[in-house]
Amino acid sequence: MPALRETQTAFARGLFTGALPDNVAMPDRDEAQRRYSVYRNNVMVSLINALRSRFPVVERLVGDAFFRACAQIYIAVNPPRSRLLMRYGDSFAGFLETFEPARKLPYLPDIARLEMARGEAYHAADAVPAGAELLARAAQGDVEAMQLRLHPSLRLVPSAHPIVTIWAMNQPGATPVPIKDYRGETALVARPRMSVTLESITPAHAAFIARFASGGDLAGAVEAALSHDAQFDPGAHLARIFASGLVIALPGACLKDQTDEHA
Repeated sequence: MPALRETQTAFARGLFTGALPDNVAMPDRDEAQRRYSVYRNNVMVSLINALRSRFPVVERLVGDAFFRACAQIYIAVNPPRSRLLMRYGDSFAGFLETFEPARKLPYLPDIARLEMARGEAYHAADAVPAGAELLARAAQGDVEAMQLRLHPSLRLVPSAHPIVTIWAMNQPGATPVPIKDYRGETALVARPRMSVTLESITPAHAAFIARFASGGDLAGAVEAALSHDAQFDPGAHLARIFASGLVIALPGACLKDQTDEHA
């Protein structure tokens, strides 16, 4: 008799291959296949619905029939690895890049990345945004060495396509129109307060934030931003980051007397 783990593995594998496991037994093999197919269909429907919930704009762009067929193929080769359905679909964007029927929509994988980022931001840890007074106090020290601890929900999604514009035009009640100025956009996604926010930011502002996100200091962030825009204003963009609630603290080395509220 196979071990329990082997039985469970075979049962789960059959859900995505369609094959009836040898250890699923009934006197009537056809009846066993029929009952197993019902269970398999319920699993497939639940996973398709999970993808539909996570990627509503992708579905709207391709239509229900295309999305369902695409989702079934994705599920067959990418079964869930977590018990939490909210995590399912993290490789969907990469799958779309190699999915031949979607080649005519080159922006589709980045739209999926944007929607995935929104879901991650929604489920990210809560954190209290730092006030502007923290920045004022930090300005009294070694400004160039200043680092920022950014909100855990913050995500940057760069793209060669206008993904924020496409996403916005495909929201409920919106009407898609031709995009006259078709160019790449970087999406900034975050949930500093109650709801997820989304905006398109310049490459310079994105580079500025990304350098802080990777542990860099202000000097490095400014250098990264200037490589995209020679007219970049560090003070204005630093104030913008604080005003948007994207900063939760400054590391102690930059500001030794921070309160516990922002630690």
